[in-house]
Amino acid sequence: MKNILKTLVVYGLLQTIGVSADDSFLNSISEGETNLNFRYRYEFVDQDGFNKNASASTLRTRLNYKTKAYKGFTFFVEADNVTEILDDNYNAGAGNSPGNTRYPIVADPQGTEINQAWFNLSLNKDNNVKIGRQRILLDNQRFVGGVGWRQNEQTYDAISGAFGLSGSELFVSYIGKVHRIFGDDVAAGNHDNSTVLVNWSNKFEDFGKLSVYYYDINNKDVAAFSTSTLGAKFAGQKNKFTYGMEIAIQDDAHNNEVSYSANYYRLDGGYKLEKSTVYAGYESLEGNADIAGSMFRTPLATLHAYNGWADKFLGTPQDGIDDIFIGAKGVINGFKWNALFHDFSAQDSGRDLGTEFDFSIARKLNKHVSLLLKGAIYKADEHATDTTKVWFMVTGNF
Repeated sequence: MKNILKTLVVYGLLQTIGVSADDSFLNSISEGETNLNFRYRYEFVDQDGFNKNASASTLRTRLNYKTKAYKGFTFFVEADNVTEILDDNYNAGAGNSPGNTRYPIVADPQGTEINQAWFNLSLNKDNNVKIGRQRILLDNQRFVGGVGWRQNEQTYDAISGAFGLSGSELFVSYIGKVHRIFGDDVAAGNHDNSTVLVNWSNKFEDFGKLSVYYYDINNKDVAAFSTSTLGAKFAGQKNKFTYGMEIAIQDDAHNNEVSYSANYYRLDGGYKLEKSTVYAGYESLEGNADIAGSMFRTPLATLHAYNGWADKFLGTPQDGIDDIFIGAKGVINGFKWNALFHDFSAQDSGRDLGTEFDFSIARKLNKHVSLLLKGAIYKADEHATDTTKVWFMVTGNF
């Protein structure tokens, strides 16, 4: 199957460029690599306030192709299809399922899209320039990421450069459009931008990695997302200890109608035992209960990875959020497990925002297939509603 798909892709490219191309260029196409990925997921949501529980059974099929380098140039194209299978009792969000609003949201709309399509110019092993629709994952994706947990990934129409500078790395990017997880069929699926990202990092041997970043987001469709963020992150490992700390300050920018300034703080650490690791941390996103729209925002982040897997804080509450968490993870007989507890409160007002327990168990069956069982139980207090979510996922990579 993989060879057949590769042949079809190569044939299409050869027809596009015509027979006048030289042999070495044709070889870079014919000797390229093709990858086929399947990800089936069943998601169940029981959320107070809805008479119906959501049950989403979806299959994501991903096909990509990458040429071999030709005079420093590489071309990559990737297409995704998300299809509902058997069970579609869910609201895909953002207007994708107007007939299913009686169900909780599972943000996995059906559709076929070009997920990535870019040219990369490698100046040398440490310096590259990429133009086109691309994946951008910076640091821990707390501020800029791909939202890879959802079936439809977030990617960017951008020109980016990655440069090695005397042992450090510099990433710069200009983003013209953000292709969000809601897909091309709804307005919320694509946001026009004029955004600049700058991220510099340096590794210190036996100590850790320092990142300094400046993200100037100019969202022309959602003014509240237009922000200017300056921050620094340090993370490392020493013997059995892991540690991390991060601080950032954010101001309104461009077309944002609210004048504000808000801070972000994170501190975390872990200790590796014989067969497991225990970890804990504190994260704070400032808000102001008296000024609407003045909370710290992360509109390009991979939000599912933070503040609980139940996704009750995809938007920062008006009065901010403090998240104290503690967990443990490890591997037993080939099964990777993780258990995590969150205690949430409002940073500004001190409101009790609830608690959450998250857990996951994963197993790789072979080099092609892996399984995942995952759950989240959120207990509301003065925010949102009680919510339980369970996922079962099978991934195949060929």
